[in-house]
Amino acid sequence: MSDTRVGKGHCLCGKVKVTASTMSKEIGACHCLRCRTWTGGPLLTIDCGSNVSFEGQEQIGVFDSSEWAERGFCLNCGSHLFYRLKANHQYFMPVGIFEEDETFVFDHQIFIDEKPEYYNFSNETQKLTGAEFFAKYAP
Repeated sequence: MSDTRVGKGHCLCGKVKVTASTMSKEIGACHCLRCRTWTGGPLLTIDCGSNVSFEGQEQIGVFDSSEWAERGFCLNCGSHLFYRLKANHQYFMPVGIFEEDETFVFDHQIFIDEKPEYYNFSNETQKLTGAEFFAKYAP
């Protein structure tokens, strides 16, 4: 990650608090069918690396969503907490759970080949297909 900071956030009800020691400033959108099914739209995330800690861990449910990743959510309020790669425990976390930061930059979109036609972002971003994403992040 090029420019990192410590990120602090929480779920909607506040029972789960998160600290990401190496949170990126770059926001990405995932358009894959799984993320759109999970969130009702594209998932806007920040790469938080693998150094993430939680308070209220007993309130976290984990769904094994694929061979390569799992998704976490608050058992009390249902807030989406993370998408975690199994191979290296890298967390991609919804930007909305973190305190607002004026330096956040929306700069990339993944699974652009799965994006439906009914929405578009006006930002100029890097766009990766699913295959390009896996080539970049798969172990």
